[in-house]
Amino acid sequence: MGCLIMAGEFAAKSLQKKRKKWRKKDRKHQKKIKMKMGQDKKEDLLHGSPQAKGIVIEKRGVTAKQPNSGIRKCVRVQLIKNGKQLTALAPKDGAIKFIDEHDEVTLEGIGGAQGGPKGDLWGVKYRVTHVNGIALEMLRKGKKDKVKR
Repeated sequence: MGCLIMAGEFAAKSLQKKRKKWRKKDRKHQKKIKMKMGQDKKEDLLHGSPQAKGIVIEKRGVTAKQPNSGIRKCVRVQLIKNGKQLTALAPKDGAIKFIDEHDEVTLEGIGGAQGGPKGDLWGVKYRVTHVNGIALEMLRKGKKDKVKR
């Protein structure tokens, strides 16, 4: 015989099995399967909207990724629209002082590439803009006072 692969007359089924097995390890094939199943897109907790409201569950500090160090002040928020929880950054110096538990906050995306995290923060994709309907920047600068509920 002049062929390189010595496959028998009835070897088609075993050859198909082997091909299927090794195809699962192929990167292009994996990507194709993910696209069919819709797993190629990251889940957006805001469901495509630019902003969302939520209730603060707790304050927490998130450690920065290497090579930076420091604790970034963040809050854990439960969204009103779908009940999902996420971590949001309290931007700039001293902003965390104006956010208390059970406050209603408005969130927006933090502006990372493809909706991902920005800079040295692991998994923090959102930031707080308003607390109880008042802009966080106004509270920080002392131009407005926080409403007591």
